[in-house]
Amino acid sequence: MRNIKETMPQTPIFSSMLGSSCSGQVQPDMGERCVDPVYQDGNIVSGSLEALIERLVPTMDYYPDRTYIFTFLLSSRVFIHPHELLAKVGQMCIKQKQQLEAGTEAEKAKLKSFAAKIIQLLKEWTETFPYDFQDEKSMKELKEIAHRITQCDEENGTVKKIISQMTQNLLMALSARSQYQEIKEKFRQPATDKGTILKTKPQSTQKDILSVCCDPLILAQQLTHIELERVSNIYPEDLMQIVSHMDSLDNHKCRGDVTKTYNLEAYDNWFNCLSMLVATEICRVVKKKQRTRMVEFFIDVARECFNIGNFNSMMAIISGMNLSPVARLKKTWSKVKTAKFDVLEHHMDPSSNFCNYRTALQGAAQRSQTANSNREKIVIPVFNLFIKDIYFLHKIHTNRLPNGQINFKKFWEISRQIHDFLTWKQVECPFEKDKKIQSYLLTAPIYSEEALFIASFESEGPENHMEKDSWKTLRTTLLNRA
Repeated sequence: MRNIKETMPQTPIFSSMLGSSCSGQVQPDMGERCVDPVYQDGNIVSGSLEALIERLVPTMDYYPDRTYIFTFLLSSRVFIHPHELLAKVGQMCIKQKQQLEAGTEAEKAKLKSFAAKIIQLLKEWTETFPYDFQDEKSMKELKEIAHRITQCDEENGTVKKIISQMTQNLLMALSARSQYQEIKEKFRQPATDKGTILKTKPQSTQKDILSVCCDPLILAQQLTHIELERVSNIYPEDLMQIVSHMDSLDNHKCRGDVTKTYNLEAYDNWFNCLSMLVATEICRVVKKKQRTRMVEFFIDVARECFNIGNFNSMMAIISGMNLSPVARLKKTWSKVKTAKFDVLEHHMDPSSNFCNYRTALQGAAQRSQTANSNREKIVIPVFNLFIKDIYFLHKIHTNRLPNGQINFKKFWEISRQIHDFLTWKQVECPFEKDKKIQSYLLTAPIYSEEALFIASFESEGPENHMEKDSWKTLRTTLLNRA
């Protein structure tokens, strides 16, 4: 994996930019006219939307660095529709083109160079944020800019060929995303097995996870396969919905597209399903000795996930074992060698804002940066915490400063975190795929919360008045339902 500074030049030092106060606010000198945009250590920290757009558009002698392009295109959707931004970019391009055409012969000679820069910007935009071009308005604006730019090189048609290839690649990317959405909508969600009423024994033919895979490392590897496949379909604009949905795009309701949260919800649903699957596999085992073995197996799987750098699956497994129907099985836990589980819980201790986990994540990220193999490059953060971090960044920093300028310092930090995630998700899974194991993980029936409690109480009866009341209520409810 390349360092962010290599892939995105001139990345600001985010921590020093935000400062210890984390205010992100630059106060203009009241004795002078407000500077627009405002720079700090060579980086834009605030500005009007128009000024920020101007810094996006190349000129005869200027091209924005990739860090700025990524950050502005990512954050601009909070304030303006992509098609409206395209229209403004197009207007600025046309104005510059006309100035060059009306200038000296030397300036006219620079038309091709200017056209190449505009094409490069559009190429980066369509490759990084292809979903911005899904609607007709955006495609119309793109075609309009392309038509104007091709006029700069009508003699040999090189520009036209490049634009044609760019458009083709964009349409292929949009088609691929569309097909993925259709497949996912048709894909069967894990069935929910509500459990038989007061069941005493599972059917002898019923599979469990150990009959499919009894090696914790292999199961952890297959979970990592599923995780990387899921995160590969999460895009930067999906993540930015966390900000833009909350604000309804700066109170102007510029973006009502809720479909973009689909991938986020699907990934979150996977976490919940894995947690429930772990609880189901443990609770449905009748014999205490086998149930103890199942608990220890999942502890080993979680530990292997941690070693791989798959923190999301690890957290899901721990969450499953901490669900009340599992946690209450005191006789089972008394036979479990819990030393390894205690270490895992220490890593995921929520105190001090998950300080231990964040230290482990930072270690995995540093290992990934210097890794020579894909095995060492894997970093899969706990997704819920990653989302909460972006949400928290959004809540503590205002979108605009008191002078009305956009607080661009805030969006530098949000884009840095999102860029880290995008870098991690591009890692190719180095483990061999096992379709049989993955099929079980994705489609095995999982118990409802009621069924988990029934199975838990049947394995180890209620021990106090509260549990006895819960057990009695459950029996009555299910018998009446039947």
